[in-house]
Amino acid sequence: MSYRSLKQFVDELEACGELMRVKEFVDPNLEMTEIVDRFSKNAGPAILFENTGTPFPLLINAFGSRRRICLALGVKDLDDIAFEIELLFKTLMKPKDNILEKLRLLPKLSQLASWMPKVRKGRGECQEVVMQHPDITKLPVMTCWPEDGGPFLTLPVINTKDPITGIRNVGMYRMQVFGPVLTGMHWHKHKVSAKHFNEYKKLNKRMPVSVALGGDPVYTYAATAPLPDNVDEYMLAGFLRKKRVELVKCLTNELEVPADADFIIEGYVDPWEDYLLEGPFGDHTGYYSLADYYPKFHITCITHKKEAIYPSTIVGIPPQEDAWLGKATERIFLAPIKMTLVPEIVDMELPIEGVFHNLTIVKIKKEYPGQAQKVTNAMWGAGQMMFNKILVVVDEVVNIQDYQDVARALSANVDPQQDIFFAQGPMDVLDHSCSKLAFGGKMCIDATRKLEEESRFSLEKVDDGTLRIGIISGSKEEVKQWGDSLKQLISISYPEIVDLNTTWVELGISVVFISVKKNRRNHIRELNDKLFLTTTLNEVKFIIYVEHSVDANDTADVIWRWSNNLDPRRDSYVVAAPDNENISHIGFDGTRKTKEYDDFDREWPNIICMNEATIKTIDEKWSSLNLGPFLPSPSLKHRNQLYKGGAVAID
Repeated sequence: MSYRSLKQFVDELEACGELMRVKEFVDPNLEMTEIVDRFSKNAGPAILFENTGTPFPLLINAFGSRRRICLALGVKDLDDIAFEIELLFKTLMKPKDNILEKLRLLPKLSQLASWMPKVRKGRGECQEVVMQHPDITKLPVMTCWPEDGGPFLTLPVINTKDPITGIRNVGMYRMQVFGPVLTGMHWHKHKVSAKHFNEYKKLNKRMPVSVALGGDPVYTYAATAPLPDNVDEYMLAGFLRKKRVELVKCLTNELEVPADADFIIEGYVDPWEDYLLEGPFGDHTGYYSLADYYPKFHITCITHKKEAIYPSTIVGIPPQEDAWLGKATERIFLAPIKMTLVPEIVDMELPIEGVFHNLTIVKIKKEYPGQAQKVTNAMWGAGQMMFNKILVVVDEVVNIQDYQDVARALSANVDPQQDIFFAQGPMDVLDHSCSKLAFGGKMCIDATRKLEEESRFSLEKVDDGTLRIGIISGSKEEVKQWGDSLKQLISISYPEIVDLNTTWVELGISVVFISVKKNRRNHIRELNDKLFLTTTLNEVKFIIYVEHSVDANDTADVIWRWSNNLDPRRDSYVVAAPDNENISHIGFDGTRKTKEYDDFDREWPNIICMNEATIKTIDEKWSSLNLGPFLPSPSLKHRNQLYKGGAVAID
C-alpha cells in the first residue's frame, strides 16, 4: 500500500498498537536518544514525541521491528517482496515464442510503467508552508550521543542529479547542523552523490541538492537501498508502494522531490569551497565515526506541510532501528542476486551483530568443488557487497537464521588452514579496523561439506563430506570437565586471560571465546600459538579473542566487537596441522589495535554509550513521562568497556 503522508503512517502504527505518544517535553539533545535506546533494545514501539520545543513533533523507531518495517512497505512478510520480484524477473525473462505470449506480457509492462515516477505541475503538499527565512534549527534535530559533533539529520532523503546525463540519485547521508542555513554533507567517496559532486567540480558549477524528510515511509527505505548506479530509487519506491511517486519541482533549484514529503530543504554545494570538519558521530557500527572534512551544504529554502512530522532515528550498539532496514534489504535483494548474479544462492542472512557489512552468511546449493569461492568472488564484486568483511558460506541444509546451526557447520566442515580464504579490497569508510582508510582485508569461510577434491584428509577421516575431528568427544559432563580443567590451567599459566568461554564446545561446536588484557607487541599471535600447541585447546579449531573488558560469555557482544575490530587478513593467525591426520587451528584477534602493540597508525574510536548525567535525568523523569514499566539504560552494560578519552580512544 501507499501512504499519503507520514501522518497517515503514524495513524496506522497507532491503530496496530505499534506507537507510543509522549506528550511531555523531551529534549532532542541526548534525552530522546536515551529513551529510544531503552525501547529499541527491548522490542519497544515507535515513539511520537509531541513536545519537542519546536512547532513539529518527532517520529522515531518507526521501522524498529519486523512488523513495523512490513507496515512501512505495505506487506505481510518481507519475503513477499522477494517472491514478487522473482516472479517479475521470470515473467520478463521467459522466452516469448509467439505473438500471443508477447501480448500477454503487455499488462505487466503497463503495470511497470505505472510505477515510474512522474513530475506534476504546480506545488506539492510539501510546499504548503514556505519559511520566510529558512532556518533548520527550527526543526527538532537531535544530538544523539555525548561525543557527537552537534545535532544531525539522520533520515534525510538526499536528491541529486548527474550534470551530464541528468539521471537522478536518491541517497541517505547524515547531515550535521552548523547554523540556520549551513550543514555538512557526509557522502563517502564510494557513493553516487559523491560522483555527481566530482562531475560538478569538473564543470566548475555549483551542485544543486534537495533533501526530503518524511512522506511515505517507503521513500526513506528506498534511499537506503543498494541499487545499481543509474537506477532511480523512486522507481523502486513506486514498485514497493504499487503507485508512482509524484514529484514536484523545487522553488530555488531545478531538482524534483516527492510532492507528499513533510519537509523539503533546498540548497547547493559549491565544489570549490573549503570543506568543514564534520563529526564525530555515534554510528551504526556501535562506535563513533571520527571527525573528518566534508562539503558544506548551503540552504536556500525550507518548505513543509501544514501538519509536518519530523522523522528521525538513532544508530549505535546493536540492536537498533536500522537493523530492520537492513533486514528489508536482505530479503528484498535476495531475488535479484539469485536471478542475475549467483543462481546457486538459496538464502542470505545479515546478522544484527555484524552491522550489515561486517558479516554475511550465504546458503548455497553446492554441486562442485570450489563453488563457495566462486560465490564469494561474485558477491564481493556486487555493488555494496564489496564492503563485506567476513563471508560465511554454508550448504542448503543449514538453517542460517539459527546461528548455532551455522556454528555447527563451521565446526564440522572447516579445516582452517585450507577452507578460509583471505583477500583485500575496498572497505566501508566507517570500518575503523583497516590499517588504511577504506581499504583492508576480507575473509571467506567455506563451511560447506567438502568434496574429495577439497579435503586434505584421508578418505577414512571423511564421513559424507563432514570432518568429524576437531569436536571434543565424550559425554556432556566429560566435555564440561574438560572445560573446567582448561580454565584452571589457564588461570595459573596465563594471567593476562581474564575470561574463557567454552560453552559452545559443550554444544559440540569447536570454538572458544577468550577475553585477554593485551600487554605487549605480538601478544595475541604468541598467545595463540602457545594455547593451540601446548594445552588441550589443540582439540579445538577456533579461538576468538576480545578485550579484557568484554564479557566472553556474552556471545552477541563478542561477535559485535570481534567483527568490528578484525581486519581478517592482518589479524587471523593460522596454526597449521603437523600432518594430514590432525586438525589445524585459527585464532582471530578481535581486540583494539594500537601503535604501541600493533603498529596501528590510525585513531581508534570509542564505543557509544550515554553519559551518566542523561541516564540519571531519564531515570528521574521516567514515571512523569508515562513511558510504562521502567527500563534501565542499555549503556550501563557497556560503560565499563569505554576507553579513556572522548570519541577517540586514548588509553
